[in-house]
Amino acid sequence: MRGDDALLLAPTAGGKTEAATFPLLSRMAQEDWRGLTVLYVCPLRALLNNLEPRLAGYASWLGRRVGLWHGDTPDSVRRKLTIDRPDILLTTPESLESMLVSTRIDSAQLFGDLRAVVVDEVHAFAGDDRGWHLLAVLERLSQVAGRPLQRIGLSATVGNPDALLSWLQGPGRSTREATVVSPPAAPGPTPELELDYVGSIDNAATVIAALHAGEKRLVFADSRRTVESLAAALLYRGTTTFVSHSSLSVDERRQAEKAFAEARNCVIVSTSTLELGIDVGDLDRVLQVGAPRTVASLLQRLGRTGRRAGTARSMLFLATDDDELLRAAGLLQLWSEGYVEPILPPASPRQLLGQQLLALCLQQGRVGRESWLSELGGLDFAAPDEARRITDWMLESGHVDQDSGMLFVGPEAERRYGQKHFLELLSAFTADPQFTLLNGRVEVGTVDPLVMTRKVEGPRVLSLGGRPWQVTYIDWKRRRAFVEPTTLPGTSRWAGMAQPLSFALTDAMRRVALGADMPGVSLTRRATDRLATVREEVLPTAAAGSSLVRPHDGGQVRWWTWAGGRANGTLAAALTQVKSGLVDELDRYDNRYIKLRGDATPGAVRDAVGEVRRRFGDDLTEVQLTVSDEALKQLKFADLLPPELASATLGQRSADRDGASQVLRRPVS
Repeated sequence: MRGDDALLLAPTAGGKTEAATFPLLSRMAQEDWRGLTVLYVCPLRALLNNLEPRLAGYASWLGRRVGLWHGDTPDSVRRKLTIDRPDILLTTPESLESMLVSTRIDSAQLFGDLRAVVVDEVHAFAGDDRGWHLLAVLERLSQVAGRPLQRIGLSATVGNPDALLSWLQGPGRSTREATVVSPPAAPGPTPELELDYVGSIDNAATVIAALHAGEKRLVFADSRRTVESLAAALLYRGTTTFVSHSSLSVDERRQAEKAFAEARNCVIVSTSTLELGIDVGDLDRVLQVGAPRTVASLLQRLGRTGRRAGTARSMLFLATDDDELLRAAGLLQLWSEGYVEPILPPASPRQLLGQQLLALCLQQGRVGRESWLSELGGLDFAAPDEARRITDWMLESGHVDQDSGMLFVGPEAERRYGQKHFLELLSAFTADPQFTLLNGRVEVGTVDPLVMTRKVEGPRVLSLGGRPWQVTYIDWKRRRAFVEPTTLPGTSRWAGMAQPLSFALTDAMRRVALGADMPGVSLTRRATDRLATVREEVLPTAAAGSSLVRPHDGGQVRWWTWAGGRANGTLAAALTQVKSGLVDELDRYDNRYIKLRGDATPGAVRDAVGEVRRRFGDDLTEVQLTVSDEALKQLKFADLLPPELASATLGQRSADRDGASQVLRRPVS
């Protein structure tokens, strides 16, 4: 009500939406705000769809209106919203960007009355480049509105709330009051967390089908392929099953979520798409096949249960292999210790500076070469000399052109990003090329092109939405495939890079291997027996207070750090820079170890560690990670940076210097 910037923290279903919007509606009435004055930004379209009727109801109490604008909003609705502006607009950062750069929209007329912005699930934005993109868009909206915007973030528990709010405030933080609102949660029943070992997806389906028959169950899995395999296995067992993941069409997802919300004895299998607050009705159980990679995700998923009076929050983990079992145990160990990850925005978003230069050129037609940065309000995307180098590079490469000191979109940007009204320029995330599956005129979803090109015997059958589809015709030019339902078994596949585990999680796995017992977590007899076997196998590679150098099969030597992929990458780079040849050049590291040459000894590693600490210090800030051309393809807008800055940006983001430093301070045994 004072106009402070704020971060509101509460568990899922804790009332954060109401706590943010009721005061804003009160100010809207008391101060007679007119026009579009409040933005409500979400990371997912489905979450916006879910919130719209609720917020529209609240606004109607005061005779105010809510509008909804995202990628699925029809053009006719968008045109109406620009003419007859709502008081509150629910949207995404990408849609805001599209409005700002559109030649059909007068952004000053549309956004000139803005006062406040609510960012729901703010932690989901801050953890990747969408967050930096959102901050840049908010700065440009402030310029259009001619005033700073009150910024209100909503989140479940995070490990660093003050830092997250400071990030959300952006460069104007020194002139605006900021308040973290984190009311103590009323004591409730202790959550019921249980770990089981089932050994396969098929066995997981058997357990899910039999264990809680008659109840409504939400099952999370952390890949689309696992979701599809599990859904098919459940349907085979006669269980009413629905599916939700990002490669299903909007209609498919909505139908599944609506049917699930209205049903009782059923299962919905989902990736993280149902993690963020979407209402799917009262749940009896949440289950997890495998394990998420963060405690924050665990808390979000656990928060989907226990909403009815007299019920407790509960979650059953089903591990399908030994790696999943140890990862789930490590995650539950962190949960039992009360640990929640700090939200750390990606370092040095230099590539988004190039994206914003092009976006500003589209928005304004042309911008001053020496003054365009001021439109971003001082956001620290790059050092001043780097910003000049980026501008020079974009001129040199033809992404922008200039006339009399004014910059405008160049021929290379037109060629690279100009298709579909610069659609690819409007988002900070990369969407891999996909084939769209159509059953008649109805879109089913999308699949990886590889499933269309691999050789098959007999008909080509794909699995999507838990159902098998036979491909009847492939339109290679338009990347479309026409399909019909079939009873034959199908498969599905999507491309994706394996994500490294964090230092905290990998270290917790090490501690579980050494005997940590996850207080507050129940283990089934299967999990207890299997974990004992895993501990016996892993124990020779883990030590309580040191890292271990041990010979391995095939003439290899491994340095067992248990530090996570990014920390091990940082350590491998540091060792290579002080002692060339010590680290295996072909397959260098994973989450648990670094591969060394066959004659490496603990003494050689100790000597190299000592040299690393002398040359770089314990903070390792000067250690440079090498980046492959293939890896650079994963950095969207890398082509807008000079090659050396693009490599430096991805190298910084691939490093975990804090985790590496902790390993350096341990003895090498």
